[in-house]
Amino acid sequence: MKIKAQMAMVLNLDKCLGCHTCSIPCKNVWTNRAGAEYIWFNNVETKPGIGYPKKWEDQDLRKGGWQLKDNRLSLKAGGRIDKLVNIFYNSDLSTIDDYYEPWTYDYGKLASSPARRHQPSIRPVSQITGENMDIKWGSNWEDDLAGVTETGGGDVNFRGLAHETYLQFKKVFMFYLPRLCEHCLNPACVASCPSGALYKRDEDGIVLVDQERCRGWRYCVSGCPYKKVYFNWKTGRSEKCLFCYPRTESGQTTLCAHSCVGRIRYVGVMLYDADRISEAASVEDEKGLYPRQTDLFLDPNAPDVIDAARTQGIPEPYLEAARRSPVYRMAVDWKIAFPLHPEFRTLPMVWYVPPLSPLASLADADSPETIIDRMRIPLTYLANLLTAGDVEPIRLALERLMALRSYMRANRLGDVQDDETLHRLGMTPEIADAMYNLLAVAKYRDRFVVPTTHRETEVEPHEFQGACGFS
Repeated sequence: MKIKAQMAMVLNLDKCLGCHTCSIPCKNVWTNRAGAEYIWFNNVETKPGIGYPKKWEDQDLRKGGWQLKDNRLSLKAGGRIDKLVNIFYNSDLSTIDDYYEPWTYDYGKLASSPARRHQPSIRPVSQITGENMDIKWGSNWEDDLAGVTETGGGDVNFRGLAHETYLQFKKVFMFYLPRLCEHCLNPACVASCPSGALYKRDEDGIVLVDQERCRGWRYCVSGCPYKKVYFNWKTGRSEKCLFCYPRTESGQTTLCAHSCVGRIRYVGVMLYDADRISEAASVEDEKGLYPRQTDLFLDPNAPDVIDAARTQGIPEPYLEAARRSPVYRMAVDWKIAFPLHPEFRTLPMVWYVPPLSPLASLADADSPETIIDRMRIPLTYLANLLTAGDVEPIRLALERLMALRSYMRANRLGDVQDDETLHRLGMTPEIADAMYNLLAVAKYRDRFVVPTTHRETEVEPHEFQGACGFS
């Protein structure tokens, strides 16, 4: 057993406001530079929709992530030989139009315009070519279902559903999906890089790009199934979300989590067995990938795990943070949070609590099981998004969230508690109280359990003298 620590995040989609407040500080701090205008390390998409970049979830088109070939795990875009043959032409890359061509305006013309009868206007100017352009797409082009009748049919999460039915005005549904780099346990971007510029940090699992080693081959861009590695056209190097490691090393949470208005984000540490990563990612049945990933995580309160972790050099602050981790409680203990598209076989470490939704019909809604099936957001859609099509874990999570609401309502109004429903769902009043405290009223220190990093115990400082993050 090889124990590693991993920084992880949970996002509660039931509370996301779609305000994009998480995206703005990330943009202003990390990608407010020439060549990075179109880059959004964090963006918020509206589902249903094809997202940013266009159709990023369709790996038959994008060739990202891993696949099982001859009972062996291999990159969907091909291995070393394929990379060598096509090293000067990566045919799987998304074009700039799949993201969007960034633009600006010549605001000086508004200030210098002479007096005239009508309000002066200005045209968008491409930040790449410097010429006038017509805006045709953007990072949040589908916000609040804008144009969903045109693009919704391309949403792969409608697999097994008649998308025409759910895109009708009276039956349409909507929720927000904030996205950032998944900092996977089995990152395809790292395996795709010919120059070895991408690496996973040993101390906290954060995936980074070494700007000094990057040669701009861009196989990391096409290899990432979540399309969260970007190419900076000004520097000629790849860039990606760095989980705000200058902040997390000092015990602060990420900018996106810190600025979240809806308080939907939770950051914590997970302990996992690195020796079982290949086994977990190689499960033949895609529906088995989610449970096998949860089996990787180790109980931070188990004495044998604690002793083994200390023996293998896991710092004490990480062990303490793992014991208090909100991510572990939601993903492993309560099983109400799920990884995004586990079928990509990268073992992602940004997890999501599925959203509850209004009832489409009250007919035959006598039991909690029936109510879940009557919700406006189809269970199959959520399962295709979060559990590789396995509906039962999603059903259980939504039933637990609904039972929590009923329990708290009865608690507040003094009604008789329905302990039988809690027991059927594997819950107790104590668990329900803990879930409520974390999901609804948790304070900063409970939502973000980030250990400080003592790098003097991890590396030899003289080896990194003069090193820098960006060239």
